[in-house]
Formats: sequence, C-alpha cells, structure tokens
Amino acid sequence: GMNPTETMELMEVIRTIRNKFNVAILLIEHDMNLVMGICQRIIVLDYGRVIAQGAPAEISKNQMVIKAYLGKEMENDA
Repeated sequence: GMNPTETMELMEVIRTIRNKFNVAILLIEHDMNLVMGICQRIIVLDYGRVIAQGAPAEISKNQMVIKAYLGKEMENDA
C-alpha cells in the first residue's frame, strides 16, 4: 500500500500523463480515495460482474456499489 503522500504524487503523475498526451488510462485500484480523486469515469466490478458505471458522483451514491464495497450506506460528513 501507499501512504497519503505517495497517493497524491501518483494522482498528479496520472493527471500529467493524461493531460500531456491526451490518452485514456486504465486504472485498476481498490483505494477509493484515489479512484474518486483521479477518474472521470468508473466501472465497478463485483465478483467479475459490472454492477455500475459512470462519473464518480454517480458511483458514490450507487446502492449496489455501497452494498458490495461498504456493506452499508455511506454517511455524509457533517
């Protein structure tokens, strides 16, 4: 695993490559902070089956994703 500093550095490297070369990048990752922070479009698999796809804002609210990966509904930070 990476520490938060390394994660932020990786996010910046990915952004730089994506913007400089105008390419799509396939990222397979379980760190949801990294995924939500860098991806424009996300496809979520559960046991090899696509259960959701869309923008990070859509994915974070998807009940199938919440059930599969969090086991319960996410609570808003207040």
